[in-house]
Amino acid sequence: MDYSPPPLFKQGASARVRAVFFTVFAVFLLVVDSRLNTLTFARQVLGTVLYPAQMMAVIPADIARQVSHYFVTQTDLEKENSRLKRQQIINADSLQKTAQLQSENNHLRNLLGARERLPVKSVLAEIIYDARDASTKKVIVDRGIKDGVALGQPVIDDLGVVGQVTRVFPFTAEVTLLSDKNQAIPVQILRNGLRSVAYGRGKSSYLDMRLTSNADVKVGDQLVTSGIDGIYPAGLAVANVVQVENKATTTLENILCAPVAGIDKNKQLLILQVSTTNLPRPDTEDVRAKKEKFNRKVTRDTAPPGSDVKPVDHQATTQTDMKDAVKEVKPEDKKDATK
Repeated sequence: MDYSPPPLFKQGASARVRAVFFTVFAVFLLVVDSRLNTLTFARQVLGTVLYPAQMMAVIPADIARQVSHYFVTQTDLEKENSRLKRQQIINADSLQKTAQLQSENNHLRNLLGARERLPVKSVLAEIIYDARDASTKKVIVDRGIKDGVALGQPVIDDLGVVGQVTRVFPFTAEVTLLSDKNQAIPVQILRNGLRSVAYGRGKSSYLDMRLTSNADVKVGDQLVTSGIDGIYPAGLAVANVVQVENKATTTLENILCAPVAGIDKNKQLLILQVSTTNLPRPDTEDVRAKKEKFNRKVTRDTAPPGSDVKPVDHQATTQTDMKDAVKEVKPEDKKDATK
């Protein structure tokens, strides 16, 4: 009987023989290709034929990689966006502080320049806070008696007059601004030297000045300190005329002026250390009443002939004075005169 396997299960050469054969054949192809370059064309053709299959095989991996990269990139972008926003806030705060410091630095430089131009000594002061009373225009500065600040000293900035020291403490001082309703400053028009007094309005930052209706004042005129009060040095800029109101019912003109100094802007000021001890004190009510009474009496005594006062006969007065002088002459004086 024949026990050989059917043709379907015939294995041919053994696996070892086939492995050796294909190994030798592969080495042969490598040697031939490296020496003769005979398989270059065949390799190109094979690569071209297999390229679509290679691309189809890579597509799933590329899709998975892109999806993963999308989600990772989205998360990274959100984190980076949050970080940049925080950095922007920090930079904005730093930028604002830098701009503020730059502005203060420029203002301090201008104050130092104005300090060098002034003929009197001055001390640099910084505003701590505004006064508690909202109806007044007052600020508190960080300079007091220990720094040589005295009552009544003027306060300026790099542009002009700001106000005056109205209260002094050991370490601080109160400054009343020009716009306060109880503040006044003697001024003169720089163009023609016309003198007057400017008053604060209280509710606004403007100043009021009154002159006669025929006074030579125009919009745009610059007002400076006149210096006649002995406190404010002459020539300091005060305000500019912005409006001239001439009413037909009065003989005075109401002149509206805008201060040139940064009354409500700057934080650093200069206190001029002028001497206020030798200034005359204001008269009391009794003294003023006596002066007014004396002035009325002098006016009545020097009234013209057309008034109620009767005219005096100067010739009769002279004769009476001569008779009185003769009566007062002694007899001894007469004998001496005869000799």
